[in-house]
Amino acid sequence: MRKPSFDRLARRGYRPNSAIRLVRAGHEYFNLLDELIRQAKRVIHLQVYIFEPDETGVRVAKALIDAARRGVKVYVIGDGYASQNLSDDFINELREAGIYFRFFAAYFKSKYFYFGRRLHHKVCVVDGCYSLVGGINIGDHYNETAKAVAWLDWAVYAEGDISPRLQKICEARIRGFAKLPRKSRVLPRTNQNIELLARPRVNDWVRRKRQITQSYLEMFRQAQSTVYIISSYFLPGQLLRKSMADAVKRGVKIRVIVAGISDVTIAKYAERYMYGWFLRNNIEIWEYQPKVLHAKLALCDTQWVTVGSYNLNNISAYASVELNVDVCNHDFALDVERRLNRIIDRECVQITRELYARKQTLWELFLQRSAYDIFRVILFLFTFYFKQRD
Repeated sequence: MRKPSFDRLARRGYRPNSAIRLVRAGHEYFNLLDELIRQAKRVIHLQVYIFEPDETGVRVAKALIDAARRGVKVYVIGDGYASQNLSDDFINELREAGIYFRFFAAYFKSKYFYFGRRLHHKVCVVDGCYSLVGGINIGDHYNETAKAVAWLDWAVYAEGDISPRLQKICEARIRGFAKLPRKSRVLPRTNQNIELLARPRVNDWVRRKRQITQSYLEMFRQAQSTVYIISSYFLPGQLLRKSMADAVKRGVKIRVIVAGISDVTIAKYAERYMYGWFLRNNIEIWEYQPKVLHAKLALCDTQWVTVGSYNLNNISAYASVELNVDVCNHDFALDVERRLNRIIDRECVQITRELYARKQTLWELFLQRSAYDIFRVILFLFTFYFKQRD
């Protein structure tokens, strides 16, 4: 991917920032989240798919409560399905401290009905200046505790222009439900690095937003040498598969890291059913071995990276509300590439044609095809919607 001029990138939504770095799930992420909440002065927006009332969830809730008690406006949204383990007592404690909390589940309260629509993004924005966006939920699975090892996942930490833009996205989710501060943004205009460019990307099929899907299609069209993808539930639809195959025909090397251990067994079987297609199209498949892989990230030509909540499957494309950050910067991309190569070299097994053929018994093929068909039925159900008449 040849780097376009700054003017062209600016027209495509990229803006300079003062700092951007990749943050791994576990102590690194949650210590940083604690620090951001502790240093907040005006407003915190936290929106997440899963908020668990476990050790990690209690820790984050306490930090948010402390912030609210010192006068910070705190807004929290959890998905109504995935965060349903939160008890009334847990939620009431947040609200009694002055925190605005609600579930994203208003399917029948808006003018839209969309069975299966969910708030899948994971974002925290503090004072319109500092932000975290990625695939990391609030729970022990994503942290390192005495009882748990963090799943493999990442987020982007950013300071600069991207943060107030992310805050606007968060505000849009609560506008009409809660009163927002009139002056909630504090954006430092100094030390912006013209080489450190980023843009927010949203997928929300109901609202006709397909920005993340378009980012992936642009990546495959413009790639010149290498593409890395790490995806927890890798079941790309027909359009993305065609774009991948076209890129390989142009000489682009595509390496995909997928889960060897998955938290969703049926998704793993369905994913393995597609290995044959990937191998026939000369796409490298690497299975991550040590623990559950939950990351959603892509890298192109050591120049461009996208990180966020978007899985390469049609549920993310057509059912979920997703949020990614695209970063165009060589140094950032080089750091990401080195991390991915270390993971491939030390923690992955390559699925070659020979290995695939040895493991592909008739019984395995039956299970994989059945899982794939079930997944397609689930997709149909989760993406059926109609717009109600006013």
